[in-house]
Amino acid sequence: MHNGFISLGEAIEKEPSLSKLRNSIKDSDIIVKFYEIFNDFEKIAEPVKVKNNVLFLRVENSVWRSELKFKEQAIIEKINEFVKEERIKKIKFVS
Repeated sequence: MHNGFISLGEAIEKEPSLSKLRNSIKDSDIIVKFYEIFNDFEKIAEPVKVKNNVLFLRVENSVWRSELKFKEQAIIEKINEFVKEERIKKIKFVS
């Protein structure tokens, strides 16, 4: 029988009114785990933020930016596979 108390994690996960917080946590998780997903990107790209299913990546070198743009769909698929849901739909490259 439920005693009226739930854990904070359970509240965040299940409470409909906390959906924005839940999405913010999931988006920040992509930023935090980006180099776990792409350990070879550490010297060429820096995740900046996720907003409206768009991952903003800072890439200083225009050659790398072009290369990553060419591989954009594969990067998106790998991220979404890692988080087990469609969180990223597009990548925007910033300077």
